[in-house]
Amino acid sequence: MAKRKAPKTRDAPLIGKRVVFDEATWAALDLYGRDSMKTFAELADEAFADLLRKHGRPTDLKDALRRSARAIGANDNPGRARRTR
Repeated sequence: MAKRKAPKTRDAPLIGKRVVFDEATWAALDLYGRDSMKTFAELADEAFADLLRKHGRPTDLKDALRRSARAIGANDNPGRARRTR
């Protein structure tokens, strides 16, 4: 079985962690990876992005900045109605 290398898409050094699977899970992941023509790293990136999205966490800097932008200005008071004279 030949090993496939993930293409380098980032200039920053990558962080690596070792993950342990039981044989049945690894076989299912390997088969799915081959069927979808994705590397294990691509499957892991997709899975972790989905996990973060599920829990409402930003997946990248652009998403984090978009979420941090306030919809209401600091001096606006949306809860109070203005009085008319």
